[in-house]
Amino acid sequence: MRKKREIVFYRLHDGKCPVEEFLDSLPGNVANKIIWVLRVIRELDRIPDIYFKKLTGTDEIWECRIQLGSNIYRVLGFFASHSCLILANGFVKKSDKTPKSEIGSTESYRKDFLRRCINHGRS
Repeated sequence: MRKKREIVFYRLHDGKCPVEEFLDSLPGNVANKIIWVLRVIRELDRIPDIYFKKLTGTDEIWECRIQLGSNIYRVLGFFASHSCLILANGFVKKSDKTPKSEIGSTESYRKDFLRRCINHGRS
């Protein structure tokens, strides 16, 4: 049996957590749907693309995909290891393309995370 994926929320150096702040800003039913999608990602061996996929043209950034009614939500992250997904930030998607600013923030968080892991000897 495969070990479940670990899902961790990225924290800035000052302890703030962009994903927690995003979830806290949402209505309860939306946050519950995001939590449900995260369970799917954590538990399934093969995750359907409608819930999770790598963003093309990025430096290993992955997208958790959530839709509730006509609203689209995204949580972006990256893998720290084969089975550890670090979720970095979330947003309401208002256009067909994922905003470059959101991708840029996640790539910056990934670099910071990796730098801090190397400096602290952690993964």
